[in-house]
Amino acid sequence: MKDSKFRKILILSIAFNFALLIFNSPLYAFDANKKILPNGFTVLHFEKHNLPIVMITMIVKAGLLDEPKEKAGLAHLTAELLDEGTKNRKSAEISEEIEFMGAGLGASAGSDYTTITLSVLKKDIEKGFEIFSDIILNPVFPQEELNRKRELIKGSLKQKEEDPSFLAARSFKKEVFGEHPYGRLVEGSIETLSEITREDLLSFHSKYFIPNNAILSVVGDLTPSELNSLIKKHLDPWKIADLPERKIYPMNEEKTKKSVKIDRDVTQATIIIGHLGISRDNPDYYAVSVMNYILGNGGFSSRLMQKIRDEMGLAYDVSSFFMLNKEKGSFHAEVQTKNESANTVIEEVVKQIEKIREEKVSNEELSEEKDYLTGSFPRRLDTSRKIADFIATAEFYNLGLDYVEKYVSFINAVTKEDVQRVARKYLDAENFVLIVVANQKKAGIRY
Repeated sequence: MKDSKFRKILILSIAFNFALLIFNSPLYAFDANKKILPNGFTVLHFEKHNLPIVMITMIVKAGLLDEPKEKAGLAHLTAELLDEGTKNRKSAEISEEIEFMGAGLGASAGSDYTTITLSVLKKDIEKGFEIFSDIILNPVFPQEELNRKRELIKGSLKQKEEDPSFLAARSFKKEVFGEHPYGRLVEGSIETLSEITREDLLSFHSKYFIPNNAILSVVGDLTPSELNSLIKKHLDPWKIADLPERKIYPMNEEKTKKSVKIDRDVTQATIIIGHLGISRDNPDYYAVSVMNYILGNGGFSSRLMQKIRDEMGLAYDVSSFFMLNKEKGSFHAEVQTKNESANTVIEEVVKQIEKIREEKVSNEELSEEKDYLTGSFPRRLDTSRKIADFIATAEFYNLGLDYVEKYVSFINAVTKEDVQRVARKYLDAENFVLIVVANQKKAGIRY
């Protein structure tokens, strides 16, 4: 056990030092290689020998969009159970081996894809990669583990019913996306979880966990020949198969104004205002990023924060976000305030949305936000784990391996005219969904 703890401390120390090395390196030094194997498996490799550590991220293109509505939560449950038993190892054996190496192994599902990660010291890469490959190729989804995990998720969902932020976010997703899968929780619901069987998990895994539907990102102390050897030894049985056809779900883009009021005995009103947004591959992404940092995603310098928190003193925090997906995502602003000031805050959020649509931002605002976005970008790559994740997602969204070099120029090319253009195109101050979780008698929402 002491040896295991020492290994974990060593990995953390190595990761921290690697972060310093990356952060102090010029972005153009970032260099990843890509190849597609005969079985359709995409492999990305960023070779870095400064420290004896290897970070691995695999993306499997399977998520919310790929599960039936009546079995919502299937992708999430599949990911949760990958390391709970394989044809070669029981759940306890997997956790014990990973713990002994001081490594990290995990899996999670999202709207568009499932992610499996491994963090391991170079000297343990053989055993680590063997286990990593085993849970991807050979999970058996034991019935007892399925029952246990399902009850844990159900319990978590029940507990969240007491959280106003959860209630608001769930309602917002449902109202904005309607019957589209993005309108559901990744975890599913208590009802749909009860419908998921072990056979469903096996079928989902068999259908979507295939090499030509996956991306592997490897960062760290590993040569191309060493990586090739690992893949050949442990992933060679992974055979190409017919790609599953992803169903196209229509998205309701009709512009309407809707207010949902959820009554709870709380002192603070939780407010979300928003509507449909953009997809990650939208060419306006960079202009939208700058615009939204000025509006509400730029921390203390954003307009929403300066007005509602600093000048009016009506909230501790207020932010706006563009949540991005493979398909169209959403825009929303969220804030908590006293029940009695809810109407005033809602009015001010809408007013700020109108303002950025109708008036050009100042030169100072544009310069400050562009400086922040470009200056903070290296922090998205300041650990080997972040790099592995970043390379994988960049490939998933077809951003190209030169995205790191191009990002700064894309942001710097944004003009005041671009900011106003995208604000008018992607923000709506008249047609939006308003969710308010509050003591409705005290809040007296007028919208």
